Amino acid sequence: MVRHKWPKHQVVSDVWVRNWERVIPFFQFPEKVRKVIDTTNAIESLRASLHKVTKNSGAFPSEEAAFKLLYLALRNASRKWSTLPFWKEAMRQFEMIYPGRCAAARGMSGAGIRHHRALQKGLMRIGFTQ
Repeated sequence: MVRHKWPKHQVVSDVWVRNWERVIPFFQFPEKVRKVIDTTNAIESLRASLHKVTKNSGAFPSEEAAFKLLYLALRNASRKWSTLPFWKEAMRQFEMIYPGRCAAARGMSGAGIRHHRALQKGLMRIGFTQ
């Protein structure tokens, strides 16, 4: 079915078919939640920004120096970010699906949460943490 609906995207279709058991749960989420989950482009853009500053810097004198550089890169990247228009609705859906999981983050501001999560993901992607 996937191959027939999108004939120009055979490679993607083949990957979906091979991993169908992993793809199906994604479609069980409401549409607004799927839009929030599907953030590959934003994550890759952030990863590229962090990679660019670390690649151009060479060796770091200390781990703290690396963290400071990454923090500044994240701060600069976050200026370009905007909140999705359906973010609040998606968060309500997340609360209904996973009650209590957002409770730990409620003490942080939205910007603080975005910076913290972006830093964690960025550091993991470039190998600074496990």
